[in-house]
Amino acid sequence: MNRILILFTALSLTLSACGSSPSIWGVPPTPTADISNPSPSPIDPFAVQDDPIIFPTSTTPPQIETEAFYTPTSTPDGAAPIIVPTYTQSYDSAPFLYYAQSGDMLVAVANRFGVEASEIISDADLTKTTLIDPGTLLVIPNRITEPTTPNIQIMPDAEIIFSSTAVDFNIEEYTKQANGYLSTFNDYLGSTGKISGSKAIERLAIENSVNPRLILGLLEFEGRWVRGQPVDVLHRDFPMGFNDYHYKGMTVQMVWAINTMSIAYYGWRAGTITHLEFSDGTTLRLDPRLNAGTVAIQYLFSQVHSQSQWAQIINPDSGFPAIYEEMFGDPWARADAVNPIFPSALNQPTLVLPFEPNVKWSFTGGPHNAWGQINPNIYGRSHSVYAAIDFAPAAAKSGCIATTTWIVASAPGLVVRSENGAVMVDLDGDGYEQTGWNLLYMHVAAKDRVPLGTWLEVNDRIGHASCEGGVSTGTHLHFTRKYNGEWVTADGPIPFILSGWRVIAGEAPYKGKLVRGDQVIPADLVSQLWSNIFREEDE
Repeated sequence: MNRILILFTALSLTLSACGSSPSIWGVPPTPTADISNPSPSPIDPFAVQDDPIIFPTSTTPPQIETEAFYTPTSTPDGAAPIIVPTYTQSYDSAPFLYYAQSGDMLVAVANRFGVEASEIISDADLTKTTLIDPGTLLVIPNRITEPTTPNIQIMPDAEIIFSSTAVDFNIEEYTKQANGYLSTFNDYLGSTGKISGSKAIERLAIENSVNPRLILGLLEFEGRWVRGQPVDVLHRDFPMGFNDYHYKGMTVQMVWAINTMSIAYYGWRAGTITHLEFSDGTTLRLDPRLNAGTVAIQYLFSQVHSQSQWAQIINPDSGFPAIYEEMFGDPWARADAVNPIFPSALNQPTLVLPFEPNVKWSFTGGPHNAWGQINPNIYGRSHSVYAAIDFAPAAAKSGCIATTTWIVASAPGLVVRSENGAVMVDLDGDGYEQTGWNLLYMHVAAKDRVPLGTWLEVNDRIGHASCEGGVSTGTHLHFTRKYNGEWVTADGPIPFILSGWRVIAGEAPYKGKLVRGDQVIPADLVSQLWSNIFREEDE
């Protein structure tokens, strides 16, 4: 809706201003680490993190919410100024007339516009804690007094997440036809050994719930990996231009890119991301009318490019959006065919606790990352989507020990994935985890694990908890929800409710509690007595 509301300001860039000829392929950042260091990356790109990890410090954490005003990019004496397309509101107190987008919730919209939720006016009922219906008109006071990014939506949400727009996309076929570096590339991963480039992209897309077209588009734009050869030596080893030896290699570079975009995408959903800070230290406020997909792209490129380079990249006529459309066709046409991601009046289906009645488990992890490893030294304060919770079966000792205790189905559905410790159950039964409600049961042991293609009813056995399939210090179940390919925040407008227990987030990842009436069960990583939970027979 109203994707292009303002014409893009023309850019004026000169050789003397940038120091080198500008290119849509981007300019490699100043090295921040010794790229010749042969040390292997500590990051397992195909591991869901369920225990806090301490990473070595490698870069300065970005201060995402800095309230600095925009400072024009400096130029050498006598050089033409670099014009960056920013837009300042007319401070005449005229309110914004904003039409809610899919996934909007009141507190997030208020944070983006810099107002109190109580100041937003609408004919709709805004007292609900659910998502605002798409298209709802909101009248919002104009309090923005600093330049913002252009109000131009450059990428639909459906092209960021693993949505139904990706159902008919064949990664291997596209890669072969493109006949670039990726078509013959093989990566070596500690967890799986040798893997082809297309298979690596497929796993990244499925497991992180990210659109495979987007991964390929980024690889091509930043490094020319898909339709040609790497643009330079740096982009051969670091195809996204993120020069940190912990992220050396195609797969782990894309893990960094996916995590970075997820922080912005879900942070925009939650209203915790409002500004960009660029690699050159300048900052810019995000226009509050943007969509989450656009913010994800803008945020990613701001992490490895100066503001002037970034302005070229987001140009819909010549930057990344243009290359993306050239590669895959019109993304908005695909999105329009499946939108909205979150329809009006969406509620979670009835779910029961994922274990058998009268068997002791512990609530060991409150809301935390749905998937992937977030390095706090690189990302700073995490804005990732806290969609997952953890349960551990009772055991005589701690650690990764075998258990005969069963994980069971919380709702009826079709098993569409059963591998690498993961079982994905599709509740609408259409065979696609890109559509409708899906439940991820993670760290399910290979022994006795339910096979692919099985139809499950409530209480049917799925397998046993383990440490398989990711980073873990103890046997447990990592449990989370997706809807239309998007991870659903555990403590958000669509609450995570299991057998009447509502998940409440804590002040930090893995903290939190389960609440049912006046009963409260706090999360505890070491399964102490107060975290014990039993499912009752009649649930």
